[in-house]
Order: sequence, then C-alpha cells, then structure tokens
Amino acid sequence: MRLLKGLLTKFVGDGRMTVIDADGNRHEIGKGLKDGPHPIFKIHDKKLYTRLFLNPELVAGEAYMDGTITFEEGSTLHDLLKLFKQDSTGVRKHPMQKALKGWLKKIRRFHQRNQTHAARENVQHHYDLSNDFYRLFLDEDMQYSCAYWSDPDMTLEQAQEAKKAHIAAKLNLKPGDKVLDIGCGWGGKAIYIAQNFGCEVVGVTLSDNQHRLARERVKAAGLSDKINIRIQDYRHIEEKFDAVVSVGMFEHVGLAHFREYFEKIRDLLTDDGCALIHSIGRKGGPSTTGAWIRKYIFPGGYSPALSETFAEIEKAKLWVTDCEIWRLHYAETIKEWESRFQANKEKITDMFDERFFRMFEFYLIISEYSFRYGSHMNFQIQLTKDRNALPLTRDYMIEAERKLS
Repeated sequence: MRLLKGLLTKFVGDGRMTVIDADGNRHEIGKGLKDGPHPIFKIHDKKLYTRLFLNPELVAGEAYMDGTITFEEGSTLHDLLKLFKQDSTGVRKHPMQKALKGWLKKIRRFHQRNQTHAARENVQHHYDLSNDFYRLFLDEDMQYSCAYWSDPDMTLEQAQEAKKAHIAAKLNLKPGDKVLDIGCGWGGKAIYIAQNFGCEVVGVTLSDNQHRLARERVKAAGLSDKINIRIQDYRHIEEKFDAVVSVGMFEHVGLAHFREYFEKIRDLLTDDGCALIHSIGRKGGPSTTGAWIRKYIFPGGYSPALSETFAEIEKAKLWVTDCEIWRLHYAETIKEWESRFQANKEKITDMFDERFFRMFEFYLIISEYSFRYGSHMNFQIQLTKDRNALPLTRDYMIEAERKLS
C-alpha cells in the first residue's frame, strides 16, 4: 500500500482522495485545497495495491468493472474520473508511469495495424453489441458521433440533426451527386443526404448489425433506389464519387494506415470532388490510446493529433480547404448519452450483466471528461484534389446550413 499511496499522492496534487484499504484502514491523500471532487473508494483485494501502482489506467477500470473497487459514502465514479482528468499530469510524471508511457509510444503502431481482417474484428467488437442496446441511449436517428450544440438548450435529437446539416453543408452537394459515406453506421446520414439533396449514396460499414438495420431503414424510407448500404472495407471500393464523408471512422484507421487512408480518399474523388473528415483528435502532439480503452472498448483505435494527420494529408497531395475544431460539443453529447444510459440500467443489466454495465459506464464517463477537462476535441477537415473545386469563400456552407435548418 505504501508504493500505491505515494503514486496517488502525486496523482491527487492539490485535490483530495480517501482510500479505504482491504483491512478497513482509511488513507487521506492530498492537500484538499481545491473545491472539487472528493472520491472515497474501497479496495477489496490486497493484490490490487501492486497492480494499481504498476498500471493504474488499466487496472482501475478493471477493478471497477469487477467490483473490487467500490465507492463509499455518497462518492461516485464521476468523482474519481473527474479528479483524474483534472490532475492526470501528476501521475504521468511518476518515473514508473513515464517509462510505461514512453514504451507504449514506441510500440503504438503495432496496436494499430488494422489490416482488413483485423479492422472488421475491431469494429464488430464494439458496434455489433446489440442494436437494441444502442437504441437505449442514442438519439432517435442513432447517431453515434459528436452532436453539434449550436444552441445549449437543444435536445440531443436537435443537436444531432444540426450536426448532419453542418456536415452536409460543407460537402457542396448538388442533386444527382454520387456520395460515399465511409463508416455509415445505422444509415441516418445517408438517408439525410438523399432526402435533402437528391443525391445517390453508397454507405459502407464493417458491422453486421449496422448493415442489417441501415438497409431496413433505407427501405422503410422508400430510398432503396437512391441508397446502397454495403458490408465493405473502404480500401476495396473502386468507384468515383463527387463527395466523400467520413464521420467517426478515422479513429479506427490506425496510425500505420493514415497515408493509405488519405491516398484512397484522393483516388475515390472525382477531379472536382470534395471530402469531409470528422474525427476525434487530441490537442498537443502524438500520443497513445489508453490501455483500458484499447483493451475493452476500441481495439485498434486511436484519436490522432492534428500534426500527424496533416502530415499524411500532405503526402497524399490533397488540398486542405477548411478545418474546424469542436471543443466541448462531444462532452455535452456524451453527458446526454450517459444520462439516458443510467436511466436504462435495469434493461441493460438484463440484456448483459452488471459487469458490462460498469464497463460501459466507465467508458462513457471517462470519455466525457476527456473532452471536458482533458486534451480531446473533434476536428472536421475538408479536402479536395483541385484548388478550384469549391467556391472561394465559406458563404456556400452558411447558406446551405441555413436552408437545412
């Protein structure tokens, strides 16, 4: 417990934490100078002392899932994860953690080698859990990506509708255009584009559940002649498109495949075509995916820095014609998802079990705080092959978005 207490002291900084060890002893950690969260948790297994010291970011999540860490006296997981995201630089400066982080950076390409077979397995790990499960906390259109809160009083449904309008407006679409939606999810964006712009849309996904439901939704909307939903890796598409849109998919590409991804985008576009890439990113330089997220939520996933993203775009010889940063939009989105998730706890535990519920709860909360207090954000990058493919000013985006709204 002595080594763990030393690590937690660095982690807490000016905050405070109470740890109840397996023998029932209380350890008050931190100066308690901040007005902020005060997590109080009990460690039920002495073996966790060493494991938490060696790899706290992985083991803390596992222990919460397994019930070997529990929160006491009205304290919650929110308190611990909020404190972690506000003070995480302290624990990461500890010599042991600094060495671990450095080693993980050296091998991060190995974790992200998403060849075709691995890419499909990684997608299915998360997105093929259950369509009924995702219905319990997503909006009615099942948009599983960051919403656009142009008005803080919006509902989640309104903010997701605003997101679709904001993205579509950047594509400079015209009736009859052929559009590719890479990572089309449950088909909502493809349906939106076809209905509002009269475009032909090809949507590709690697998820069996998404593919099946998206096709059902397209048929129900009477758009089977306009929309083709496929199970297909984007690397195997050979047609040309007037527009390519990719929302929440670039995070699954993997660092080793960035250049391949952008070169494929270039090859898929017509000479005057336009692409819009919407992705989670990170402020600061290149880093790694957290061990717990990589193991339990998004194997092969990585949220890139802008520096490493733009470097590969340059190599693919594409024009960056616009870039926009969304800072807190995803924090607000995930906050609403978690509220709906918690409201359906009984249904979710019946569908899976308590351990699964705690796993997904941990994922939602740590994700919200990564955007609210950490270094994560979203970026939208607009790309063309030709500098003359789009109007000279952004007025066309604003006009299109107003019409859609």
